[in-house]
Amino acid sequence: MSGAAQRTRIARVRRLQHNLAAAAAAKANGHVQSLELNSRRLKQIREGLAAEPGLTSGASLASRGELATRLESARDGLGRTIDGARAAARLRETERLGARRDQEGAEKLERRAARAAASEDDARTSASFRPRVRNKQGEHA
Repeated sequence: MSGAAQRTRIARVRRLQHNLAAAAAAKANGHVQSLELNSRRLKQIREGLAAEPGLTSGASLASRGELATRLESARDGLGRTIDGARAAARLRETERLGARRDQEGAEKLERRAARAAASEDDARTSASFRPRVRNKQGEHA
């Protein structure tokens, strides 16, 4: 395999690696956003459990209080999960940036190899055309 073909293959692999890393980073960010949305929903539901003005039974207050406690507990647990998801998303973004850097380096090497191959072809083409030398009588030697 020639150097230029190998560089082209490496650049293609690096592009694929970057695309995979970008997809993983996007998925991780989407997961964080989904968890944050769930946390906001739990908060809204919890706020909706406030006691209504007027007469209410003790059983109703107790069940609302228990449900509110469970919602708060779920939201607290979700907070830890969100922190873990954010850390994972940062890691995926770091991996994506590394893959992008590798991709750019491979593309630079690919361009350099293509220029070197083109100049080598030009040199080879130039070398195959030798000017004809004329002798003193004007005839070709």
